[in-house]
Amino acid sequence: MCWCRLHQPCRADPSRHSQLHSLSSQVGSLKPAGVRTSVLPEHKDPLPEVGRSFLGYASFKVGELLKSKEQLLALSLRTSDGGKVVGTIEVSLVKMGEIEDGEADHITTDVQGQKCALVCECTAPESVSGKDNLPFLNAVLKNPVCKLYRFPTSDNKWMRIREQMSESILSFHIPKELISLHIKEDLCRNQELKELGELSPHWDNLRKNVLTHCDQMVNMYQGILKELSKETGSSFKSSSSKGERTLEFVPVNLHLQRMHVHSPHLKDALYDVITVGAPAAHFQGFKNGGLRKLLHRFETERRNTEYQFIYYSPENTAKAKEVLSNINQLQPLIATYADLLLNSASQHSPDSLKNSLKMLSEKTELFVHAFKDQLVRSALLALYTARPGGILKKPPSPKNSTEESSPQDPPPPMKRQDSIPHHSDYDEEEWDRVWANVGKSLNCIIAMVDKLIERDGGSGGSSSSKNEEKDPSLVDSVITHPREDWYEQLYPLILTLKDCMGEVVNRAKQSLTFVLLQELAYSLPQCLMLTLRRDIVFSQALAGLVCGFIIKLHASLHDPGFLQQLHTVGLVVQYEGLLSTYSDEIGMLEDMAVGISDLKKVTFKITEAKSNDVLPVITGRREHYVVEVKLPARMFESLPLQIKEGQLLHVYPVLFNVGINEQQTLAERFGDVSLQESINQENFELLKEYYTIFMEKMPPDYISHFQEQNDLKGLLENLHQNIQAKKRKNVEIMWLAATICRKLNGIRFTCCKSAKDRTSMSVTLEQCSILRDEHQLHKDFFIRALDCMRSRQTQGALNESDDPETGCLTDNKPTSRHFYPVALLLVSSHLLVVWLILSLALLLAKYQ
Repeated sequence: MCWCRLHQPCRADPSRHSQLHSLSSQVGSLKPAGVRTSVLPEHKDPLPEVGRSFLGYASFKVGELLKSKEQLLALSLRTSDGGKVVGTIEVSLVKMGEIEDGEADHITTDVQGQKCALVCECTAPESVSGKDNLPFLNAVLKNPVCKLYRFPTSDNKWMRIREQMSESILSFHIPKELISLHIKEDLCRNQELKELGELSPHWDNLRKNVLTHCDQMVNMYQGILKELSKETGSSFKSSSSKGERTLEFVPVNLHLQRMHVHSPHLKDALYDVITVGAPAAHFQGFKNGGLRKLLHRFETERRNTEYQFIYYSPENTAKAKEVLSNINQLQPLIATYADLLLNSASQHSPDSLKNSLKMLSEKTELFVHAFKDQLVRSALLALYTARPGGILKKPPSPKNSTEESSPQDPPPPMKRQDSIPHHSDYDEEEWDRVWANVGKSLNCIIAMVDKLIERDGGSGGSSSSKNEEKDPSLVDSVITHPREDWYEQLYPLILTLKDCMGEVVNRAKQSLTFVLLQELAYSLPQCLMLTLRRDIVFSQALAGLVCGFIIKLHASLHDPGFLQQLHTVGLVVQYEGLLSTYSDEIGMLEDMAVGISDLKKVTFKITEAKSNDVLPVITGRREHYVVEVKLPARMFESLPLQIKEGQLLHVYPVLFNVGINEQQTLAERFGDVSLQESINQENFELLKEYYTIFMEKMPPDYISHFQEQNDLKGLLENLHQNIQAKKRKNVEIMWLAATICRKLNGIRFTCCKSAKDRTSMSVTLEQCSILRDEHQLHKDFFIRALDCMRSRQTQGALNESDDPETGCLTDNKPTSRHFYPVALLLVSSHLLVVWLILSLALLLAKYQ
């Protein structure tokens, strides 16, 4: 425990000195790392220069304090720039239950007159220490503001609480990464539309119109990215800026709220909540609703469109994007492995030849499998009808192959297939022969490699499983001569494979691009505006998710159970929404529901940082993103093998919303709350599904221990009953969902419109509830602890008569003058109005 005394010259009168009274604060969690201590005065009549700014700071190491003979350090208090000395501060060490002379058995504090609020800013969070972790933490957190509290427990002991709020620089980093990916993806799509080939006048005009609008969209994204790159000020977006167009991809008020509890008899515990404004497109407005309603209306209109547009369901459109992405990834990989095979042949290395062939075979199998889909055949027919001639080019046949693939049964008709005219001269089986030629070319290469190795005296059967599948005629057709070079034998076959693959890629890309043209051709402005709105909402949601994932990983890095759960099952991410179902907040809730649901397509991969740059990197496309989280070497080595090998880690986002403000009262009395009820019910099913997967995949020994510590089944049943009850402002839903999330090692989010008033009320109530339920906070001090956390500045330590170790606990009344429990404000809107009037009157009286 540190006693701090500050001597500061009074700026109002240089000839006088005003001594700030001593402040007692327990700093038991300090480690031998640098600690910066800032002192804020709390005046009844605050001075403009002193009362509203940091007086200064002083740093020291606890080790230095312990080594000093007097156990006393005299430090110079300097201004924030480290230049001017504005005073001195003395730090002395005493033990719990003692004062400086060692005669008293309890702690007293000077609380008469003026008080100081102590704010400690640490160089690193306390959960993990070490210099190697600093780059990782600094990549996420910035400008931490800390407060220290101590409250009595039910057994008359002290518990110490360290509350920290930090900004995150990911608020701007993630949107910039995402916008860059959108630009790259859209430019690639526009190029594919241009390479679609010759089309009939109707479709060609549609393509030109689509390209014009898409180019405008790309230019807009590039402009937003340029403006974001100029942002150098705050690392978060304030609520007053949520309507700015250049910042609409950035989340509102993204912060980490961390509570570190040190109890006398319990293990230290960390409780993290990410607070952020609800992901929503504020600049776009909510006149016509949010994404949930807009997307449903758009799909309904598309489904009922006229014949000149070919309808493809959202699932088929997503499938087309997925196949196109696989093509773009696999084609260069296959070409690379084919060149490696030729390189191994030129070196006459049997082992290297086998390894290269294995990699080539695996990637080619994936390539062929990607086209075994009805959508590709249907898209080829649709594209055929859109061309002026409709005659397809004959594919190249693989060399050294005499057999043709057997005709396949006609595929089942696709939904709305009758809108695509059938042509008698179109050969539907031709596509099967085209992509089957890729597999035959690979079999020829396998047969040749086996012959070469066998004639060289090595053990054959480099691909025994492949030999069972390929036809005997392919093996017999391979003629080799011992004196010929391996490279010369394989080169023609590799060339044929590349030719066949090129023909498949050309046809597939054109047909699937035509599918995407259908989505864009219908209602062009509306389609692109929906894409923009969804990108905005997803960007805000993803920035919060990445921040929460990194913080959770850092806090639980030394928990083997958590790491096993991370790669075996994944993490549940629980969002607590406080939006009402009234007016514009209905649209915000609709945006938020879609944005959080879209996080399902995000996976994480943890890699070792090769430099000091540990900022996360995002790859992928709109339907699937991979976030690469970089860890310093020592932290990375502590991970399980599966994670170190690059296994993708999944997240399961769920959203539970309960409106709590006066607008929700109006919605429940005169409006409609069906949106909130349906969202809660849908996400309960998702949470239940995660729980089932968790119980099935985790090891039995872990499950048995887990069930002993937690009654999750009972909590889930209770949550389901509360959702079905349809009770007004049922905050029990939020508390149950948060408890389940914490017990499942999940990531917690709390959101309202701007992550200010409602969010802060919810977070502080949750923190005090945790202190009461998990850390034995004295029942008489619950309201006081709640008021202390909700006040603008620390309320100071308890007075002498309230020392728990003396056994003298007086009746406590709330010390806060105008902050009251949230439960009272939920009674009615009339009480809220009264509260606002009284608060305003008290504030005016205070500052007069």
